[in-house]
Amino acid sequence: MATVLAWLIAQLLLPGELPIFAAIAALLVVQPSINQSVGKAVERSLGVIGGVIIAYGIGLLFGASSWIVLLTIVLCIMLAWALKLPPGSANQLPISAMLVLAIGSSTAGYAFDRIIETVIGAGVALIVNVLIVPPVQLAPAHEAVARLAQEVADTLDRLAVALRSPQKPFALEELLLTARLLRPMQAAAERAITEADESLTFNPRQATHRRMLDADIELCERLKALVTRGIGMTRAFRDHYDESLHLEPTVQAFSQELGRAAHDLLLLVPGADGSDERTSSGVEPAALTAPLIIRTPHPEHWILIGSLMEDLRRVREEIVAE
Repeated sequence: MATVLAWLIAQLLLPGELPIFAAIAALLVVQPSINQSVGKAVERSLGVIGGVIIAYGIGLLFGASSWIVLLTIVLCIMLAWALKLPPGSANQLPISAMLVLAIGSSTAGYAFDRIIETVIGAGVALIVNVLIVPPVQLAPAHEAVARLAQEVADTLDRLAVALRSPQKPFALEELLLTARLLRPMQAAAERAITEADESLTFNPRQATHRRMLDADIELCERLKALVTRGIGMTRAFRDHYDESLHLEPTVQAFSQELGRAAHDLLLLVPGADGSDERTSSGVEPAALTAPLIIRTPHPEHWILIGSLMEDLRRVREEIVAE
């Protein structure tokens, strides 16, 4: 639609040459989000204007022979590389220069008309993108953050269960490998949030959805620390494991508190209906709400127990936002 409108408007305002630049600009500028469309419009326009100016200057000085066209293309590529231009501008710079030298050398006003064409195409594409508002990407971001929170809670739960009974070496390795999968999930959640934020930038509906995205961003930031704690606790358990560890009374009590922390973490995730209300009425108390009685552990266990207790304290701080 944007391409057709750009073609018709450019042909109406600039009769004569076919408005190829306007159609191409409109085709490339329309993007999944308005923010991306603005970026493409700027990149495209700068590339065309720069290429046209370079070609116009070289054409005045040296003419438009074939070797001049080739030299200009090489010059534009080197200039784009030296200036570290974004892909849209870097590609358009030599293309515009080549077309102006090859086609417009014998046509008066060709270079200026091509700039106007590009601006028309980019402007029409932006207007169409605003009128036909692209969908916001909130649902994928919310789901990614919720999955990450669920997996962090499951990691804490798995560690709590492992602390209660003897573990085989392969089970310890599986526990750590599973915990390390939190990192790619965290990266996926951060990418989804970035895409959601871009979809709201310059979007007329952003005021309606911004609060939900802000809640997901806040939760994702808190989960980053919990991911580190979950992996660290699991690694410490694997590295310092002892078959008699589960016999320690403190470890059994710690296991219960770890399970409560996993339960309380899921209370931070907004409901499936999109509500951002978080309540804990009628549920188990938060982890470590009452002091644990730490009995003197076996000399081979006190380092691991102390490490786990400190990590659990920090997990609780993230959950209750202290």
